[in-house]
Amino acid sequence: ETTTGPLGQGIANAVGMAMAEAHLAARYNRPGFKVVDHYTYAICGDGCLEEGISYEACSFAGANALGKLILLYDDNDITIEGDTDVTFKENVGARFAAQNWQVLHVDLVASPDDVVALSDAIAKAKERTDKPSIIICRTHIGYGSPLEGSEKCHGAPLGAENLKKSKEKLGWKEEEPFACPKEVYEHCALAAKAGAE
Repeated sequence: ETTTGPLGQGIANAVGMAMAEAHLAARYNRPGFKVVDHYTYAICGDGCLEEGISYEACSFAGANALGKLILLYDDNDITIEGDTDVTFKENVGARFAAQNWQVLHVDLVASPDDVVALSDAIAKAKERTDKPSIIICRTHIGYGSPLEGSEKCHGAPLGAENLKKSKEKLGWKEEEPFACPKEVYEHCALAAKAGAE
């Protein structure tokens, strides 16, 4: 896990991690004894794919067949300044296919809560290990808020009133601004325990 800085840098970090996994697996794994065997995941948005660093890194990943790299692309057509069509008109799927990536799609606009479709896409990405995969997730930025689909919820707080309306629309019963439902806390605690083991 790593945090990133400028847009596109996280993609390059992920490509480096996937390359390290492939190199170490080739060097140390033996039949019946896999020391290194994991997937690398990255989440990116429209702004990340507008940066040159992402082009170079993704081209490298495709050329080196980094099949255990899965990129989840939040395709919401919004930048911090407005619609992406002002500066970003390319067909992202075609670009990645040309760079030797498997291209998958999940429509989270039609079914915003369809975690099964997203999970299925990740499983499908894992079936193909001869090339990296991008899962293009169509989404609405600010889903459930009064500012849904607007740059006004990109990089700025919703504000108390919009937060209240968002919670009402989404059926969120917690009154505190940063409250975590008991079920979520318990699930995360189990995941942390399993990870420690």
